[in-house]
Amino acid sequence: MAWADFQYEIYLNGMTGAVPRLPTDLTRLEELTARRLGPGPVGYVAGSAGDGSTARANRAALARRRIVPRMLRDVRERDLSCELLGRPVPAPVALAPVGVLSILHPGAEPAAARAAAARGVPYVLSSASSTPMEVVAEAMGEGERWFQLYWPKDVEVARSFLRRAEAAGFTALFVTLDTPLLSWRPRDLDQAYLPFLHGVGTANYFSDPAFRAGLAKPVEEDPNAAVMHFVSMFADPGKTWPDLAFLRENWAGPIVLKGILHPDDAHAAAEAGMDGVVVSNHGGQQVAGAVAAADALPGVADAVGDRLTVLFDSGIRTGDDIAKALALGADGVLVGRPYAYGLALDGEQGVDHVIRCLLAELDLTLALSGHATPGTLSRADLTEGPEV
Repeated sequence: MAWADFQYEIYLNGMTGAVPRLPTDLTRLEELTARRLGPGPVGYVAGSAGDGSTARANRAALARRRIVPRMLRDVRERDLSCELLGRPVPAPVALAPVGVLSILHPGAEPAAARAAAARGVPYVLSSASSTPMEVVAEAMGEGERWFQLYWPKDVEVARSFLRRAEAAGFTALFVTLDTPLLSWRPRDLDQAYLPFLHGVGTANYFSDPAFRAGLAKPVEEDPNAAVMHFVSMFADPGKTWPDLAFLRENWAGPIVLKGILHPDDAHAAAEAGMDGVVVSNHGGQQVAGAVAAADALPGVADAVGDRLTVLFDSGIRTGDDIAKALALGADGVLVGRPYAYGLALDGEQGVDHVIRCLLAELDLTLALSGHATPGTLSRADLTEGPEV
């Protein structure tokens, strides 16, 4: 079945009076989530740095690009499958690392991971998950899984995380570079809401032998001390490019640097022996007033697209957004907030709904624009106009 056939499934189900449990316009999910959950959890996921200008710029940069459909091309049979980081995937899409998912739904990371595995979509697990990586891996079975590292100050904890991830079957490492410090996030600050201080999003740390070795008492006996230890070593603003050698020495698979926006940094990643980059501004959550990720994407793709896998996130909400990112030079796209909202609203089924909607819309967007595969998209298929 083509991904687009999901729409016919919906219409046929409608013959019995059934309609989708969630909207098929995924841009509506944030508002519905805000009605369902308290301002703390919603603000943590939906919020942005400063006044939100970077998040708005992300959406505007995608909206400004308009697809130019081409006619009379054979699109009867379409194939969205491709290879990312040496692994075959059914479409150039993966679920991005989103931490502390238990604040949205009790199913948390395992629910999202199961949904991804069921559709063959890679799942990127955050270091800051509510569930230990081994439990998430078990929930996924043979599903494709990648691990995201917030690079801690404690070298032994970092080494232990990498060993555990490899043992649990995570095949690629995503290293987030844009969060050496927590940004100024008014929605969180106004609620004084930081889940980590309550021991949420710390499961990988609290279950880690190297982390526990640094505690005077076991986590269970003194959880507050464990939280403070976590805070003291979570990120390291002193890391520089030469430190990447540590990762290569301790991880055998592909390494992807997440948070790259400048072509020179992309070149540096290639020179350091990395395998890929994610063009990302953390969904607008880290630097207020930063360049929109979609505006940075072409420059990075031109700089290293022939040497590295170029992935993209920040601002993706719809299937046509994915098509635009691919046309701008991305090999694949990471989707974050939409599946988090799907999880919040309907657990594993909600994540599945988001995946199917995105890929059905991508499939239809490609076909109706004259493309049987994502690989034929290019910047020539886009034009720029005023924001819509």
